[in-house]
Order: sequence, then structure tokens, then C-alpha cells
Amino acid sequence: MLQITDNLYNLQMNMDSMPEFSWKHIKEVADLALFKTTGKYLSDIEIKVLEASSQEKTYDEMAINYGYSSEYLNKDIGNKLWHKLSKALEEKVTKKNFKAALRRVWERESNTIAVEVRELSVSPKNIDLPFPESSVPPNSLFYIKRDRVENLCYETILKPGSLIRIKAPKLMGKTSLINRIIAHANCENYQNIYLDLSSVERKILNNLEKFLRWLCCMVGRQLKLENQLNDYWDAEILGSNDNCTVYFEEYLLTEIENPIVLALDNVDKIFSYSEVIEDFFGMLRSWHEKAKVIPIWQNLRLVLAHSTEVYVPLDIHQSPFNAGVPVELVEFDKQQVIKLASIHGLNWGEIQVEKLMKLVGGHPFLVRLAMYEVSCKNLKLEELLQSASTEAGIYSNHLRGYLEILQKCPRLAEAFNKVVNSPSPVELNSIIIYKLHSMGLVQRQDNHVVPRCNLYREYFQRVLV
Repeated sequence: MLQITDNLYNLQMNMDSMPEFSWKHIKEVADLALFKTTGKYLSDIEIKVLEASSQEKTYDEMAINYGYSSEYLNKDIGNKLWHKLSKALEEKVTKKNFKAALRRVWERESNTIAVEVRELSVSPKNIDLPFPESSVPPNSLFYIKRDRVENLCYETILKPGSLIRIKAPKLMGKTSLINRIIAHANCENYQNIYLDLSSVERKILNNLEKFLRWLCCMVGRQLKLENQLNDYWDAEILGSNDNCTVYFEEYLLTEIENPIVLALDNVDKIFSYSEVIEDFFGMLRSWHEKAKVIPIWQNLRLVLAHSTEVYVPLDIHQSPFNAGVPVELVEFDKQQVIKLASIHGLNWGEIQVEKLMKLVGGHPFLVRLAMYEVSCKNLKLEELLQSASTEAGIYSNHLRGYLEILQKCPRLAEAFNKVVNSPSPVELNSIIIYKLHSMGLVQRQDNHVVPRCNLYREYFQRVLV
């Protein structure tokens, strides 16, 4: 909201003198028009198409510049954008006439728009800063985009039978990205299902049939369809995978006209359940393959999110983790951290950002927590950094949570103790690396690891003895 408000304020100032109708004005008028009718602003890719169209570039030229296919920019972005503007402006809008249509609105309603700008204006100081304890909603100011990641996911989810695999350690933003993908798909009138597999009860995960019936039931409930498992499930003849596949193919996918996005979060939570993993993941891979030849399966789009590599014995041809589009979330860079500081109302330059990143790197949660504490509690950055790795610091709960896990796993604690006390990368066996990395405690360098950040090194050097 803050960024849009700044744009609207600029629009008001520009209208006072009525300068030449420039690209800046085109974007601002289109943004306000869409917000008034849909409650949403232009997406990043829509802005690119709008700007290139204002320069009279063809979709083929845009495709070369932006790295997307011409067909995607034309049919999936351009045509839908002109349709939304047509509804917003209450006249037929096309690629050829949109500038004239927006200019007419600008000239006709300049006074009205200026009033609306004043009504929507908000001071950064009045923004309610949420505590950074979980994922952020799709329209949150505090979501920091990663270069090309979101656009890749948005383009992929629109493709028939697509599969997106999101990989990152905990607290890196996987669920927030899923929320954005779902919101984008929702704009296309897709049906969306989000399931967090970490919430499934153990008694269900210990039995393949119960787990797959749970899956069918939860998907049906979110689609608001009647439970008809008893009518389709034939336990005497078909196996559990076949029954689940039949239920999707003959019932769930046929009852819904629009494509379905099935987002499975924290899928690594079931890796230790040998009773289900091989058959379940093999089934997901088969669904993805079916979409290449069977039209009904093209309506199912899969999103899988997990913490790290899949260290489970899956056949290469049956695993969904070597298919589809892989997306790996990395830490924020310096410019992204500077942007996040600005959103928090902090007048930080490179010096302050570098001091924070020296301690916590670009870890999204650790960075946001520091900025929240400085913004809301008038805590000085120097004081925060000095006490950060102590029991009195802002990260104490976060660090103790890790310590409790390590104390329950002596081998893991011993290995991590070597890592934090070594000035150079440490070589560990693949299982230990897998576990430490999935926890978010280390960064990998080939077959070696180092602490993810100095905060972890300082704290665990003291407590792991």
C-alpha cells in the first residue's frame, strides 16, 4: 500500500500542472483504475507489457527483452490486461488504443482522482508492523521479491499439467511464495488447494490407504464437493494409488471446470514414513506424466515445497523431485535488505545494512526480526547486534529452539559443534549435511559446510560443549 500511495501522491502533484502524458502517468492511471474495480494493482509482468506497448513494441520484441514466450505475453498477459482495463474504463481497450483511453480518463477526472489520492494517502509511520513469525499474505508490503522467481512461477502455473518444486531451508519464504502463486492463479479463476503436510496425524501417515483417503477428502472439501470416496474406492481389486488416481480422474477433476492448483507444503515432513513415501511420490510423478497425454490431467497443476534434497530411496523415473520446474530460494542480497529496511521506516544506509548482514546474512526471518525490533521498540542497531547471540538477545527463542533439537540428537550436535568451531569448511557425511541444511543451520560448499551465519557460529560455540 505504501508504494502505491507514493505513486498516487506523485499522480496528484503531476495533475496540478497537467504535463505531457508520459509513461509514468500511464502506469499510475492504470494502477488506480484497476484498483478501483478489482482491488488489485498491476503485476510486475503486466507493468512490463504495458510499458513496452506504450513504446509500440510487438510481443515478439517483448519476448526477447523479458525472456518469456511471445504467446504467453500475448494471450496470458496482454489480452487479459486489455480485458481488465476495458471493464475498469468502461470502454473497449486494446493494445493499440489503451494510451488514448487512459489519457481521456486522466484529462477528464484529474480533480476526482486527486481527491481520491488524498483520501488514500497514508504515512509510513502509521503502518502497523506485523511480528515476523510466519508467512506473509500475497499483498504484504513485507514480501520481498526475488529476481525472476515469482515471474517464473506465475508463468509455469498457467501451463497445463505443470509441476513447481520449491526448495529452501526453513524460514526462507517457501509458504509466502506459495501464497503468491495461489493468488496469481486465483486471478485466472483457478481452483486452489493448500495442504500443509506437517499437520497430518501420525496414525494417518503410517498407513498409505488412510493417507490417500485423507488427501482425497481434504481436496474435495476445499473444492466444496461432496465426499464420494465410498462410491469410487474399490479396496478389493485396486491398490491405494489406483483408487486415489481414479477418484481424481473420474470425480474431482471432472466436477471442476477450471484448472486446479494443488499446493503441498512441507512435503519433507513425510520423508521418514516409509509406508507412504515411495507410493505417494510415485503417484504424483505419474499424475504429472499423465498430463502430457491425457487432457483431463492437464487441469491439475502441482506445487511441492520442501526444505532440502529428498534423501529417500525413490526410483529416478518415479520421483517428482527430478521433474517439473525447480525453484530454489536463496537469501536476500544487500539491495533487498535495504529495501526491506525502507519498508520498515528505517533510514538505513549501506553501513547499517552491512553490519546486520555480517551477523545474520540475508536470512529473511532474522533480518525482518531485527528490523521489527529496531522499528517498534526504538532499539539501537548497535545494542541489538551486541546482545544478539546471548540469552538476552532478540534471537534467544529462535536459538534455543535449535538447541533443543540438537540436544536430542547427540550425533547432530557433535557434527555441528565441529562446524561452528572450525575456521574453514568442514566435510561431513551426506546424511548429517542433509539434516543440518534442512534445519537451516548450515550452508553447503560442495561436500563441505559452514555455519549459515555468524549468529549461529557465536551462539553454538558457547552452548555446544
